[in-house]
Amino acid sequence: MQNFSDKKMNENQFIEKQYLGLNKMSISRRIILAIFCFIAYYWKENHDKSGDLFFLMGMTILVISVILIFILHFETKVSNGSIILDGLWTARKVKIDINSLISVKKVKYSRYLLNRSVYNLHIKGSIRFFTRGNDAVELTDKDGLTYLIGSQKSEELERIINEKLQ
Repeated sequence: MQNFSDKKMNENQFIEKQYLGLNKMSISRRIILAIFCFIAYYWKENHDKSGDLFFLMGMTILVISVILIFILHFETKVSNGSIILDGLWTARKVKIDINSLISVKKVKYSRYLLNRSVYNLHIKGSIRFFTRGNDAVELTDKDGLTYLIGSQKSEELERIINEKLQ
């Protein structure tokens, strides 16, 4: 007889949470803006004595950056024969049936160093889900749709999906 926690472990073979504030492009943009505010504050304080607004804006940007680290962008789950992508508050849950997939492979998400966070973005013949990292898992289903799911644990996600396919 299995207890409840064993059943829960058998249902969810893979869980990964990706947080919005950890995206390289977003954090770089916010840090550069905060540095600009602090430099403007320093310059205004030493020349004009009216730079308090720049200091306040720089601190606000840093506080927002810290808060964004704890905001979940999306969660990837593999359970009960499907891949479930659950996004932010108003985003629709995306469920991909593993039995409808014809290929699964690990790929590089993009050739660019900085990529923006996306959820359910339909572009260039694929549906993209990405928060951070360099790798992704490319899924192709029987209808010809291509899903590109960015993941920090892409090897594990690919292995689990391939095990489910066979």
